[in-house]
Amino acid sequence: MSRWAVLPAELDPRVRQLVVRLRRLKDHSGLSLRQLAARTGYSPKSWERYLGGRSLPPPQAVEALARIGGEDPTRWLALREVAAEAWGNGRGEAPAADALTLEAAMPEATTTAPEILTAGAGAAAEAPAGGARSPTRSLRVALVAGAVALVLAVSSTVLLAVRLFGAAGETAAPLTASAASAPASSSQSAPTYACRVERIDGRWYAGISPTRGAVLANGHAGPEVAEAQCLLRRAGISPGGIDGIFGPLTEAAVRRAQQRAGLVVDGIIGPHTWKALRR
Repeated sequence: MSRWAVLPAELDPRVRQLVVRLRRLKDHSGLSLRQLAARTGYSPKSWERYLGGRSLPPPQAVEALARIGGEDPTRWLALREVAAEAWGNGRGEAPAADALTLEAAMPEATTTAPEILTAGAGAAAEAPAGGARSPTRSLRVALVAGAVALVLAVSSTVLLAVRLFGAAGETAAPLTASAASAPASSSQSAPTYACRVERIDGRWYAGISPTRGAVLANGHAGPEVAEAQCLLRRAGISPGGIDGIFGPLTEAAVRRAQQRAGLVVDGIIGPHTWKALRR
């Protein structure tokens, strides 16, 4: 298994979730970065940026890695769309038009994958391998920037589809900004959950959600979060209240549980952390 560098602390949890899962998928494939580049058409340096949290991987790269790992690309592309919204809105140094790159829109079908070209104002197009610059490359950059703006305009529709996807048990829907900032005295207060912990077929369940694979991170909410909070409390680690909201206290509790179980300590609940909580 690869020895991965620590991800940037300022990385949005939704982007961190995508990168961590892509790292695991790459490790599971057993491929080196050079082999991965040969299989996907994206250079080793591009994959270093994608898996290091320094650049958002384009949809084609995510789909290619998912197929290599024998996974359904639809689920991974949905996770990538959630990360794309966070990347465009949460990184002050990377404006929305720069976050989606020319590589994402027009990947070259060559043995050496293209490097990322930003679509920001005044950005110069990268020259081909032979050193000559294409006279139409600047126009292509401008066209891609326009396409990015169009994609962002319909992002709300994509997010709705992702949240419906999460309702089926794959991922938990993130809290909206209004819900996250609503005062505790609001008439629409967060629901409370009752822990009814029991052991069934050698696993612990709290009677709220039977999931064993939902991916949860700071900012998510729902019954899956409440189930995890109950199991953390059963293990003697306090997540705060059993309110179904994945906040800082719950994240800290998850990190302690991961450290205790010898897992990667990233504060994100995935299949391995669920297994540790239920056993």
